[in-house]
Amino acid sequence: MKISFFGGAQEVTGSCFLFDSGSTKVLIDCGLFQCPKFCDARSDAPFPFDPKEISAVFVTHAHIDHTGRIPKLAKMGFKGKIFSTLPTKDLAEIMLSDSLGLLEKEALKHGVPLIYEEKDINSSMSLWKGVPYGEEISAGDLKIKLRDSGHVLGSSMVEILAGGKKIIFTGDLGNPPTPLLNDPEKVKDASVLVVESTYGDRVHEERGERKIMLERAIEETVHEKGVLMIPAFSLERTQELLAEVDDLLDTGKIPSVPIFLDSPLAIKTTAIYKKYESFFNKEAHKKIKSGDDIFHFKGLKMTLTTEESKSINEVGPPKIIIAGSGMSTGGRILHHEKRYLPDPHSTLLMVGYQGAGSMGRMLQDGAKEVRIHGEIVPVRAKIRTLGGYSSHPDRDKLVEFVASSKDTLEKVFATHGEPSSSLFFIQRVRDYLGIEAFAPRYGETYEI
Repeated sequence: MKISFFGGAQEVTGSCFLFDSGSTKVLIDCGLFQCPKFCDARSDAPFPFDPKEISAVFVTHAHIDHTGRIPKLAKMGFKGKIFSTLPTKDLAEIMLSDSLGLLEKEALKHGVPLIYEEKDINSSMSLWKGVPYGEEISAGDLKIKLRDSGHVLGSSMVEILAGGKKIIFTGDLGNPPTPLLNDPEKVKDASVLVVESTYGDRVHEERGERKIMLERAIEETVHEKGVLMIPAFSLERTQELLAEVDDLLDTGKIPSVPIFLDSPLAIKTTAIYKKYESFFNKEAHKKIKSGDDIFHFKGLKMTLTTEESKSINEVGPPKIIIAGSGMSTGGRILHHEKRYLPDPHSTLLMVGYQGAGSMGRMLQDGAKEVRIHGEIVPVRAKIRTLGGYSSHPDRDKLVEFVASSKDTLEKVFATHGEPSSSLFFIQRVRDYLGIEAFAPRYGETYEI
């Protein structure tokens, strides 16, 4: 049996792993390569395997760096089944359509062909089946289950039983506790673990501390009569923020100010969250049962159309604007950053991972000016980061997750992390747990 790493290998994008039992080949995720552009040139390159030979694809969650090349698979002849939870299926459909719009803009700008079209998304969805956590799926000689990873709504680990071994692909793990989702399921008997390592070399602030920091950022913005800009990922981070702000308002810890959710994708995603409230944790269910609509509260306006988005400028500060994209690589947040980054009374609050080469990372690293829509924009606003809002676990939680299977583990593969993070993490696993650990590079294959 072999695992080949064709993305998410010493990088945080393009996740794509090929599992070959010797008689059956399945993919775990097939994501778009991103940063610094939305679509890296590698996304257009031929697959390093024959899509027609793949029996099935198992999707861990709907983020584009895990799903963005699935329509290309269908275009290139894949005819097998695609499996995920139902929320992931619904979320992936809207995110792939949104992704296509961005791909079209880049293709036009750079004079390159599209990697897929709307018909390829439709072909993919016709092959896609939603399944519940824990249901056994057969693919050739493989027995496969999806297990709750707690990362975003409907996210999964992929458990493969083959050759007397249990192989776990974590996808992206959650960072508990969260206001909406359950903790990742415990795994105590894995033989081989393919685990994410986005924050494998650092520790987040405590969850309670992050809420206090959010509260202070809002209070300070109101006091200085500025604008609080939050570049947020449309899936999960936005919904968590809305839940946190709702709670801060309910408890009177922050004043009521105009709050704009300025992202069509985030608005559509939030509607799917409401559709699948059954996936929420007990605390969220308790709030909903009490009559609290987590995603609708006083002062919140969802600006779906371009005209509604432009009207935000007519509302004077203080105000809060939550908009995509999360790394400031595109989307409506750029218009707000262009307008308010020069304002020393305003704040840019980052609540997620900022990939190398992204404008978000440049701002995080202290850039004094940035280029937005061809113009040089001076940076006088305060730049802050709340690592505790990451939907990825930190170093200590990752080691704890691996340690749960220390009595049965034969090999650990660290994926979905920059080299510094993945390499630090595998050394930690070797030193602390005495388990063989590797940080694969793109294209490498390991026997298990």
